[in-house]
Amino acid sequence: MKKMTSRMKNWIAHHMQLPADVLMDLPRITMIGQLHIYIENHQGVLRFSSQELRLLLKQGQLLIKGDGFVLKTILPEELLLEGRIDEVLFIDDKKNR
Repeated sequence: MKKMTSRMKNWIAHHMQLPADVLMDLPRITMIGQLHIYIENHQGVLRFSSQELRLLLKQGQLLIKGDGFVLKTILPEELLLEGRIDEVLFIDDKKNR
């Protein structure tokens, strides 16, 4: 049933020219150089330090590594991180099952 729902959402997004991130609960990530990263549609902060940010996503996690991290803005589904960003990794939830 999940596969059919996912396929239907993909089809609707493609044919009606709707943004996939809104329709499919995908994160929207906007990065400005290595200095700022703005993330929308996350499910919460799992870990934060000056070198690492780990976010829960609808499907998996997002890991950001770097140095001098400061959370400039944090809201229920969006945040703005500043610092030197070295890595942005998606961790697939399916690998843990």
